[in-house]
Amino acid sequence: MEEKNVEVGCGCKMCQKFGWCPAGKWHKIIKFIIFIIILIIAWKLICGDGYDKSNIQKDTIVVSGKGEIYVTPDIATISFSVMEENMDVAKATDAVNTKIGKIMDTLKADGVLETDKKTTDYSISPRYNYVNSAVYPFNGTQVLAGYDVTQSIEIKVRDLTKAGRIVSDLGTLSVTNMSGLNFTEEKYDDLVLQARDQAIVQARSEATKLAKALGVRLVKIVGYSEGGNPTPVFYGAMASGVSMKSAVDAVLPTGENKITSNVSITYEIR
Repeated sequence: MEEKNVEVGCGCKMCQKFGWCPAGKWHKIIKFIIFIIILIIAWKLICGDGYDKSNIQKDTIVVSGKGEIYVTPDIATISFSVMEENMDVAKATDAVNTKIGKIMDTLKADGVLETDKKTTDYSISPRYNYVNSAVYPFNGTQVLAGYDVTQSIEIKVRDLTKAGRIVSDLGTLSVTNMSGLNFTEEKYDDLVLQARDQAIVQARSEATKLAKALGVRLVKIVGYSEGGNPTPVFYGAMASGVSMKSAVDAVLPTGENKITSNVSITYEIR
């Protein structure tokens, strides 16, 4: 009869030759565990270890730059309100409309364009008085005292030689809460961008010098922030363009505006 090979023990050479091995019945389990470990190592080598290398601390330098632009304002903005009160809302509204009509006619005569006049608020509000009762339990009650009608307007003055005259004229036309006389620039946003460009150029130059001094190389920008705001710089003397034809004209120095931009740039270095 043909003899068949029968696997002895765990099937290793030692078991086949001597019928036993040191690992005994655990030999196959150990081989299986080793096989799993090899698979895990191979997986890590192929797919990576799952560690986010972007979190590794990189060598960086931070530089800053500042841009400044000095400009002479070419626009003045003025805000004012007209308010009337009356027990009859219609009468209060008519009174406000009459005053606004006179103001608009005056502003037109002073050269203010229609497109440079804008209503910023219009409100009708009831106003109450609190009256105490003379009879126990002396509870107070609110009594309607009238209605307040208010219209607020903002104007732009493009001819600054007329700014003083316009302010004086508004003062004689029963306006209330006149404020917000600001001197600014028509192309303010463009000027801000110019100041920012100056700041970036300065920061780049500083980064190049610093990298050379440190003996390193700039790789790429990894951080950026910016800030800045216009700062008015007023001179003691009145700007020559402001009208002085009448003693009642307001004297309004326009001064000079300084528009600044500050940037901070972070570079990766090697």
